[in-house]
Amino acid sequence: MMEHRQLGRSGFKVPVLSFGTGTFGGKGEFFEAWGTSDVTEASRLVDICLDAGLTMFDSADIYSAGAAEEVLGEAIKGRRNQVLISTKATFRSGDDANAVGSSRFHLVDAVEKALRRLQTDHIDLFQLHGFDALTPQEETLSALDDLVRAGKIRYIGCSNFSGWHLMKSLATAERYNLPRHVAHQAYYSLIGREYEWELMPLGRDQGVSAVVWSPLGWGRLTGKIGRDKPIPAGSRLHKTADMGPQVEDEYLYKVVDALEQVGEEVGKTVPQVALNWLLQRPTVANVIVGARNEEQLRANLGAVGWTLTLEQVAKLDAASERPKTYPYWHQAYFAERNPFPVG
Repeated sequence: MMEHRQLGRSGFKVPVLSFGTGTFGGKGEFFEAWGTSDVTEASRLVDICLDAGLTMFDSADIYSAGAAEEVLGEAIKGRRNQVLISTKATFRSGDDANAVGSSRFHLVDAVEKALRRLQTDHIDLFQLHGFDALTPQEETLSALDDLVRAGKIRYIGCSNFSGWHLMKSLATAERYNLPRHVAHQAYYSLIGREYEWELMPLGRDQGVSAVVWSPLGWGRLTGKIGRDKPIPAGSRLHKTADMGPQVEDEYLYKVVDALEQVGEEVGKTVPQVALNWLLQRPTVANVIVGARNEEQLRANLGAVGWTLTLEQVAKLDAASERPKTYPYWHQAYFAERNPFPVG
């Protein structure tokens, strides 16, 4: 049975794994490199997810120019009551001057279009895909409040915010009694731990859960890359590496070495260990897994139902630790009153 966790400071519970639909549609060179699942294949992947208790599906309006939402809508047709949908908007979605950002104009338009593509009357978790510094937070949150009151979205979250972005939004919500973010969809992986420096303590303090994107480090922790294993010919990294987080080879190999050692101890694969490590981190409520085919999906589902030991977690922590930038390295000296989040 899939574990469920409370999403931030809300009464809403979500499965610890959700399925990312960036592989649906395959429109454009970037998303084609991710995957090209059509409705038939997507429906099969949804079947497998539901059988495993994975009931949450994440998308965005820019994924394959809306095609990912369209494919998801077809794949869940007739079983909307069995699934949770999260999607996102803010990035440019058209040529019009207002087809971008978190203005009332764009958000209302984006939600209406997403509802049509998804063939549903509500979105369970709607997230701002990025921070819009040109639109007042009062306008953004007021628009989202109207959409919540209209029953078109149920909970709100953000994605890729800096700490001050998120705190400014939460303060605005409190001041004007507007909806507050319960989730922050953020990049976090064993080879990308910057989330821990500020966003994790903020999330713990303010009741904002992490929904983790790219938990395998932009496709680098699949187990197919290592010291003596160059990037496979069919890897999407050949086309997308420059568009995601940058990782030095030696650092990657050091982390993969530790993952392989722990994997041998527990009888699990490199990606399964990497995903399980994330599920033990403070504030993490949900980890988004992707798959271009049934084999990859079933492999990722093997990340749940078991737990790494404290010693194994410590080994992975040590291998992936990196020097912090200021002021985080300085704050680490004051752990007596500024402790790292636990539990």
